[in-house]
Parts: sequence; C-alpha cells; structure tokens
Amino acid sequence: MIVKVLILNPNTTDAMTARIEATAKAFFPFGTQILAKSGRFGPRYISSRAAFAVASHAALDAYAASTFCENVVLLACFGDPGLDAIREMSPAPVVGLVEASAREASSDGKRFSIVTGGVLWEPMLRESLMTRGLADNLASIRTVAPDGGTIARDPDGALAMLMDACDACVHEDGAESVILGGVGLIGLAERIAEKRNYPVICSVMAGLRAATASVSLVYEKQPRHHVESIGLTPELTTLLS
Repeated sequence: MIVKVLILNPNTTDAMTARIEATAKAFFPFGTQILAKSGRFGPRYISSRAAFAVASHAALDAYAASTFCENVVLLACFGDPGLDAIREMSPAPVVGLVEASAREASSDGKRFSIVTGGVLWEPMLRESLMTRGLADNLASIRTVAPDGGTIARDPDGALAMLMDACDACVHEDGAESVILGGVGLIGLAERIAEKRNYPVICSVMAGLRAATASVSLVYEKQPRHHVESIGLTPELTTLLS
C-alpha cells in the first residue's frame, strides 16, 4: 500500500512548509506520498491567541481544499490549532504536534517540560495539555523570546539560549525529558541532546513518529451536524455542508 501523508501548516510562511516537507521526506520510507500545504490566509507565524484563532480557521480551510485522499493528516504547528475540528471532519487519523510530543515525553510516567519560542505560548500550551489530559506529568513550560520564526532564521544564535532553558527545566523544574516545540526549531533538539544526558524531543519528529503509528488505525466517526454557512471559501462551505 502506498501511504499518503497530508501535512498542514496553518501559518502562511511557505518556507516553513517546505522545511516540514523536507523533514518528512527524509523521515518516511521511500515511496510515501507527501503533500504539504500552507494556510491560504492568516498570520506568517502564530504567537498569540488572535493568531491562533485565525490559524484554526486556516487549518480547516487548507484541509477542505485538499483532494489528496490521505492515510494520515499531520497538523504541523506546535499548538495544534484546528486539531479537533479537522478530526471531526477527517476519515483519516489526525496528529497534532503538542499532543504527540507530550505523549512521547511522558511515557512511563516521566515528568516533562516544554521549551518553545514566543512569550504568549505558556498559558495556551498549558490549557491545551489540560484539555487533552496530558498535564499531570507536566513539570514546566519555558518560553524564550521573541518567537520560533526568528529562531529559525538564526538557529546557531539561539542555541545557547535554548540550551539554558532546557537545563533549567531539568535542574530547577524537575523535568526528566524536555520537548523543544515548534517547526522553527527543527534540528535543534538533536544538537542539544548531543551535549546533555537527558532526552530532548523535537516536536516535529514526535509528530512524524505518531503519524507513522497512526496510519493503520481506523476511527469511528461521529455523526456531523450540518449548518448552512456564508462567506467561507467554496471548499470549506462544501465540507461543512
């Protein structure tokens, strides 16, 4: 069977989408078909509740616009905007980065922390983990300024700052593993882990591993309640109706 993976980046930075796609192509076996799509509208980078709300709409719209017939959907944004809405509509399993990385980091009851870019993310991520029942083993969330997009443009310059935050999670907050969250931080978790004796998990790699494990799963879809919509893109209007 040829596996098809739909990757949705709900922000509008195509360079980020290309980076996720390249990472996925290097991860999945040869022959896997991968389609990566950016949001068609909305913020370049998600770093506030307002941007998150718009990105949730953009993620669902990007899903509606796809005709890929995928086996699994990877929502490639650390924060999982629109995750539950896409799950409600998709016949295939849908994987979110926060959920996937938190499950991996807390395996065997380990306490974990999150390090990510963007000072407004801390309460948003905490609420997401609580909603999904994944906060019990959370040691801390540490955010660094200014945001993941800036870190992506200068990863070498941000490495020491991120390493200090990871160390604080372990030595001050009692974490046994640390999640480095965000597409803009791809590749940095491995570089930090090489210099430390505790696990550092890349949220994108955790999402890819969870997507692989989800390909063969079958979900029982709940009945939908269809409501007429106005002002949406034609694809999203069709999906909702």
